Amino acid sequence: MVPEKQINDFVGRLQKAAGSNLESVILYGSAASGDFHPEYSDLNLLCILRELSYASLEAMAPAIEWWNRQKQRAPLLMSHEEIRRSADVFAIELMDIQEHHRVLLGEDVLKSLQIPMHLHHAQLEYELREKLILLRQRLLLAAGNRNGTWDVLLHALPTFATLFRHTLIAQGDSAPDNKREAVKKLAARLGFDGSVFEQALDVREHKVDPKKLDVRNIASHYLAAVEQVTVAVDRMLDSAEPRGS
Repeated sequence: MVPEKQINDFVGRLQKAAGSNLESVILYGSAASGDFHPEYSDLNLLCILRELSYASLEAMAPAIEWWNRQKQRAPLLMSHEEIRRSADVFAIELMDIQEHHRVLLGEDVLKSLQIPMHLHHAQLEYELREKLILLRQRLLLAAGNRNGTWDVLLHALPTFATLFRHTLIAQGDSAPDNKREAVKKLAARLGFDGSVFEQALDVREHKVDPKKLDVRNIASHYLAAVEQVTVAVDRMLDSAEPRGS
């Protein structure tokens, strides 16, 4: 299902536009992990450049414009040194990219990347708290609107599945790559209702008609579960000696 020809065409256009400034192109995310869904998944690319001046960005603009016309998001643009020094603030993102990526051009700059785990834990709590606050806001705005509530739940689902998986990692547990298995495992560990996330995944994958489900009940348990995971991560950090280590 991954559009390989489209990706290869883009890499060729990038290489022609950037020339020797382009060190490597890396595919990551669902297209690299085997979880790609044509309707919901993006094609995520990381481009490593020797220098990132405005002039170098302008040189790449025609290739990026073509990619945008294919309804794909622009790639991440970073230098080798920049990605190394970003591991402390993007621990979750870079850990995921490191675990599931495919080098399309050049060097694998992620192979030797070191992720500081104590900072991974702190970022995990930050992301959970931020996304929990946003979830409350969006559910409030969608209150009384069945379709709007489903949109909120489904849009947030991949993010929370990722954060639940990283909660297992932070607890020193093995974390399944599969969204369903990761949610199920964390639900069993923390004692929240994981079935609502499985129902949401079924809706997202067109296995169940959302009209047959009680979206208010699902939203209630979904929100409560996110709150419970956030509290668990906070307590885990509080109990660490020293905090965050």
